[in-house]
Amino acid sequence: MSDITLFQSNNLPDYLKEVELDDLTKSLAGNTSTKRISIRGGVFRLMVSGEEVAKNENRAMNVVIVNGGRDIARQYYEGKYVAGEASAPDCWSNDGKRPDASIESPQGETCEGCPQNVKGSGNGDSRACRFQQRLAVLLADDIGGDIYQLTLPSTSIFGRGDVDKMPFQQYAKYVGSQGKNINTLITEMRLDSDSDTPKLTFKPVKFLTREQWETAREKGDSPAAKAAIAQTPATTDGVKKKISAPVKVEKTEDVSEPIKRTAKKDIEPAAKKDFSEVISSWSTDD
Repeated sequence: MSDITLFQSNNLPDYLKEVELDDLTKSLAGNTSTKRISIRGGVFRLMVSGEEVAKNENRAMNVVIVNGGRDIARQYYEGKYVAGEASAPDCWSNDGKRPDASIESPQGETCEGCPQNVKGSGNGDSRACRFQQRLAVLLADDIGGDIYQLTLPSTSIFGRGDVDKMPFQQYAKYVGSQGKNINTLITEMRLDSDSDTPKLTFKPVKFLTREQWETAREKGDSPAAKAAIAQTPATTDGVKKKISAPVKVEKTEDVSEPIKRTAKKDIEPAAKKDFSEVISSWSTDD
């Protein structure tokens, strides 16, 4: 039995299923209310208040998606990424349209017109401000358990794949095209072994029972699920913005005008595939 599955409700003795945390455990554990699944390093990691408490090195994990951000969020960090260093983003947006009202120094008035949204402002041809989508999920074998935040990078959101390895937007549209709700399904999320960076693909596994669906629907409307899709991962982990020491700027006589970077023309999206000839029933095979 793995570290992740030990504490799931279906593994608990009957007498422990109704027992709440006592004052001793609360004082020793501190805040245990913020949980998320990270895919850092291509590994599923269970994070509680910013600390890794368990990991699952299998390539796939089954979950039930109970809520999700309707808009694609944005997140910007100034400077280079340092592995293992946790910090809050310098600028972010929950709706992908305007910076969050709490940001002291937003990078632009709108996300569309922001200089960090220009291709080439990040590494290579990428944008410095990254796309992400937040989901609230339950572990498929612990539907009565805790809500986890799952934050998808852009490579896991956009694009097109095979019916058993779909990026999230394609998967959500596919499920909807079948006339079904995404919270009625057990969904497999799989780490793409062909990707150089952590990337998830999705496929349906099977339908929930009525009892499981009712539980998932109730969990999806809970405060924990709503917080999971509204908070940045840094907020979920309890990470605060680092305050840098002020930098003294020497005055120079000749200051050049800033050069506005010109955005490159976006590549035309690929034509939609016809799903009418896709498999008539979903398989549970890998």
